[in-house]
This record gives sequence, structure tokens and C-alpha cells, in this order.
Amino acid sequence: MAATTLFANLKYSDGLTVVGISVCTAIVCEAISWVLIYRTTSYKSLKSSIDKASKKLETMKTDSSINNKPKSKAKKMDRVETSLKESNRDLSLFKFKSGAVVALVLFVVFGLLNSLFEGKAVAKLPFVPVRIVQKMSHRGLQGDDPTDCSMAFLYFLCSISIRTNLQKFLGFSPPRGAAGAGLFPMPDPKTN
Repeated sequence: MAATTLFANLKYSDGLTVVGISVCTAIVCEAISWVLIYRTTSYKSLKSSIDKASKKLETMKTDSSINNKPKSKAKKMDRVETSLKESNRDLSLFKFKSGAVVALVLFVVFGLLNSLFEGKAVAKLPFVPVRIVQKMSHRGLQGDDPTDCSMAFLYFLCSISIRTNLQKFLGFSPPRGAAGAGLFPMPDPKTN
């Protein structure tokens, strides 16, 4: 409520309130992740083993591209790749419990914001979005103005951008060799 009264006299008060709540939610979610994941010794050991395995695999691949790789080198590379995949799987399972708690927090905050800004445009887009984006940005709003932006769309955009950048800033981004580190992970060349 403090954010609502703080921004009440501003022209863009609803939009700034949603952005402010999104920033606070991102900080709370990262604090939860730090308590449940990042400060534990098992996470640190998994992260270091992933980093070591990915560096080792990278050097093995560069060495094998320079000279012909014998069968023993290929087997060793397969063992390192297998160990890297197992470590990535363990890391994903380890992060799962924190993900459930964070999802619950985000669900509660979204429900609260939805009740506060139901049917209310919180921002104006400086352009007319394409049809599919317009359906998302105008979700739950009355009227025909395609530049109106709903709380759900603004909160979604803020949550994605703020939380990702906050993770990078705090150093909580996934290890270099972690599978699925990005939105579209690299496919495994052996499955083709």
C-alpha cells in the first residue's frame, strides 16, 4: 500500500506501482533462492564440478579438432560429457524446491495485483502492437484502444527483465556449461 500512496499523485502511478512491485518481488524471489540454493555447499560443489567439466570438455574438443582423436580420447570425452549431464541433472533437481516456493510467491503477488488493477489500464504503449501481442497487452481491459496496457502484460515484461538482470548482477546466473542455461539450449549433436 505504501507504493500506491507514494505514486498516487503521479501521472503514471499505476504503471510505476506495478514496476515497483515487480522489482520488490524479484528481490524477494532472489533472496528465497539464495537461502534455499546459492548459499549451500552442495550447490557450490555442483557448480564447481559443472564449471570444471565444461572447461575440460572444451579443451578436449579444441585439442581433438587440431589432431586426430583416437578411441581412448573419444571415450574420455564421452565420460566427461556424461558426468556433465549428470551434474546438470542434479543441479536442476536441486533448484526445483526453490522454484516451487518462488512460483508460489509469484502466484500470490500476481493474484494481489490482479485484484488491485482488474479492468484498469496501467500504461499506454507508444505503438499499436501486432495482433497476437495486442491480445496479451489488452487482456482483461474494456474499450477499443489497442495502446492500453494491462497489469498482466506489464508485470510479465518487468518480471522477466528485472529478475534475469538481477540474477546476473548478483552472480546467480547458471554455470557456463549448464544444460538449458538459455531459453533455447544447444541440441546434442549425437542425437542427430
